[in-house]
Amino acid sequence: MEAFRLFASPWWVNLLLLVPLLAWFWWRRRGLEVSRQQLAFAALFGGAFGWVEAAVVIYLRAAVGLLPGYGGTLADVARLSAGLYRQTQSVRELPPSLLAVEVLREAATLLMLLAVALLAARRLRERCAVFLWSFALWDLSYYAGLWATVRWPASLRETDILFLIPQPWIAQVWYPLLVSLLALLAVLLARRPGAGRGSLREY
Repeated sequence: MEAFRLFASPWWVNLLLLVPLLAWFWWRRRGLEVSRQQLAFAALFGGAFGWVEAAVVIYLRAAVGLLPGYGGTLADVARLSAGLYRQTQSVRELPPSLLAVEVLREAATLLMLLAVALLAARRLRERCAVFLWSFALWDLSYYAGLWATVRWPASLRETDILFLIPQPWIAQVWYPLLVSLLALLAVLLARRPGAGRGSLREY
């Protein structure tokens, strides 16, 4: 089991912890005009998309030979691969062609989450909130999907590569989970009570 590491790399990835706090300070005075329905639909998209993301990672593992037992059942995969898999190793072993596709897939993921936010709200404040909300739920469901299928991460101290753009973001799993939970909390705390009881077109 890996030792606990407080900091991510490169150094600026650590600043992501400030994003939910700064967003909450921005939103708290006027509150967020975002409805439960908007948040529910964004959560549905983010959660489902996180599972799709987990499936893509599983396929990549199989493609580069790092997923023992994938010819059998998911139970075989979980039993045989959980202790062997290392995310940082799999990315290093991707051939240049797959690595290029992976970078483009990450860019497409961000664009899809952004598009949902743009469709869900009219004002910048609410669009940013919906983006953070769906991004956080996408991230949480991604790790949940990996753990449910291949039993990775075995610990919150497992090292992961969070993104490849513009260079690899490396942190232990607890870090993105904490940022995501703080983002959800910031949206919930800033949301104006009773917001969105009228038509969604108001926003």
